[in-house]
Amino acid sequence: MPNLVQRLSLQLKQSPQQVLLSSLLQLPILSLEQKIKMELEMNPLLELDEEMELVEEMEEEPELKLEAEKEENTDGEAEAEDDAMDEFEKEEVDWDSILNDEDTYDFKIPKDESAEVFERPEVAQTTLPEHLLSQLHMTDLSEEELVVGEYIIWSISEDGYLTYSIETIAENLDVDVEVVEKVLKVIQQFDPVGIGARNLQECLLIQMMDKDPKNEIALAILREHFEDFKNKRYERIAKKMEITLDEIRAAITDITKLNPKPGEGYVVFHQNVIVPDLTVEKENGDFRIIMNDWNVPHLRINNSYKKLLLDKKKSSKETRDYIRQSLESARWLINSIHQRRATILRVMEAIIDKQRDFFEHGTEHLKPMILKDIADQIGMDISTISRVTNGKYVQTEFGVFELKHFFSERIRSDAGDDVSNKRIKSMIKEIIEKEDPNKPLNDQKIADLLKGKGFNVARRTVAKYREQMMIPVSRLRRKL
Repeated sequence: MPNLVQRLSLQLKQSPQQVLLSSLLQLPILSLEQKIKMELEMNPLLELDEEMELVEEMEEEPELKLEAEKEENTDGEAEAEDDAMDEFEKEEVDWDSILNDEDTYDFKIPKDESAEVFERPEVAQTTLPEHLLSQLHMTDLSEEELVVGEYIIWSISEDGYLTYSIETIAENLDVDVEVVEKVLKVIQQFDPVGIGARNLQECLLIQMMDKDPKNEIALAILREHFEDFKNKRYERIAKKMEITLDEIRAAITDITKLNPKPGEGYVVFHQNVIVPDLTVEKENGDFRIIMNDWNVPHLRINNSYKKLLLDKKKSSKETRDYIRQSLESARWLINSIHQRRATILRVMEAIIDKQRDFFEHGTEHLKPMILKDIADQIGMDISTISRVTNGKYVQTEFGVFELKHFFSERIRSDAGDDVSNKRIKSMIKEIIEKEDPNKPLNDQKIADLLKGKGFNVARRTVAKYREQMMIPVSRLRRKL
């Protein structure tokens, strides 16, 4: 017998406007252009604003409420509604003013005449982040876990490997390491399987578990004898596992059919021309931020549909409902585009404030900073900061950088100062570039040199940073 049970629970749900803004925030400038052009084709109430005029202050106009009407069967109520509409039509109503009331953002942005207009390359049909994000949002993960998933996806290299440790991601997003680990395991099962692995061993192991979970020999080789496998010491593996060399060869054949670079085959943004979302210029001792959105289509509401909406006698209820829905979608899109712009500018201003030494003097002066630092400063959620900084680029005096570049782990020097891990990476790269090519330095010797400079970095940390920079081990760097 069914029972009625009451449960009190707290759920986090986003409104359609919030979902739209979240999706626009994570789009790079080229993808935003594509998204707007797609919406222009789908929504008849949207049109291009080709005049590019500044929005001027308008005199107060009577407010028209474009809310869902209640269809009643009584003639008296229908007549009252018709009379009310007739009164609105008698007045000289500025339809643009009505549709774009004070609750909306100005959407006619002045064109930057100094900006160079040029033809941009076609936007890639499907990038690796887009492919993974579409799968992520079909899962039943919580809102917090989705934010973690987005951050993980934008932290995956073009080869398909995770470029940040789960500890760093947890610190940046202010969540538990267990949450990051859980979400990462979900993403690693996406297509292509093995995406987001932290190293080659994990990548191959995930693929083998998915492809042939009963292949115990291959799985054991990957789990327990990976170093021997990597160095082709097959006889040693056979001896340790107490099986024949033929069995090892068969397992190795299966392993070599796996994909060591699961991210390949998808277009990545930097394979196209990078178009920075922002430019930071020094001007009179301060910094000026320019949004490079001059090629983004400027939108306005198409007022040719007003008669259909107001004329109840000549348009059906279905037609009017469709126009209202399209109007609502159009206003959400216009508002979200401008909220996106304002949010990106606020985040960039906060980054400049926190990293002023970098913008004044260059990359050597990058300070440790996490997403929470910016979120706290401007009063926004960490999830918003994460979406803004992923896939967006800024042009500076010292080069073009992804906004994520300005966030890094803290490493404490012997002098008690917090140092960015990016500075440590730069020092490691510099040490390797100056090493004797006939006697390259191993990770421990590099760690010792860093310690001599006041940075107590462990050997495994040096190895992790070296791998992230795609620098091979010492024996492979040796030149004859």
